[in-house]
Amino acid sequence: MSPTLTLIQGDITEQAVDAVVNAANSSLLGGGGVDGAIHRRGGPEILAECRALRDGHYGRGLPTGQAVATTAGRLPARWVIHTVGPVHSESEDRSDLLASCYRESLRIAGELGARTVAFPAISTGVYRWPLDDAARIAVATVRGADTAVAEVRFVLFDERAYAAFAEQVR
Repeated sequence: MSPTLTLIQGDITEQAVDAVVNAANSSLLGGGGVDGAIHRRGGPEILAECRALRDGHYGRGLPTGQAVATTAGRLPARWVIHTVGPVHSESEDRSDLLASCYRESLRIAGELGARTVAFPAISTGVYRWPLDDAARIAVATVRGADTAVAEVRFVLFDERAYAAFAEQVR
């Protein structure tokens, strides 16, 4: 059964959900945008677990399209699911990698027993994925997912992102 989709314009770090998805970079060690906000608000516990992941199985970093979970630290969530979105390319179709971010995050959420998950608009910031296309891929992937997650919240930073996702959800 596919989850209920909810759209929120706001700050993903304020969402009281089981799991918040982080649009991470492959280093897992923090960055800008959503990634930086989650690490700042969540506190040092998230970074400590990310460092442990890098010292272990993810020594070369988290591959694009994959996902892994850590504590949520001081966020009002139980877990952070880190996923690495693809950089948009005019010459290569990387849509499957973007869809994989959503599928893998939902798979991890299911393994954790998460019922509510908040997603940002993955790859639409510094990775330059066009908002309309990112929204189409995100919504179609979540709607088509076989998951026990009951609610997916797309938490969108501004009016433009909200409008792009609203067009796909209607």
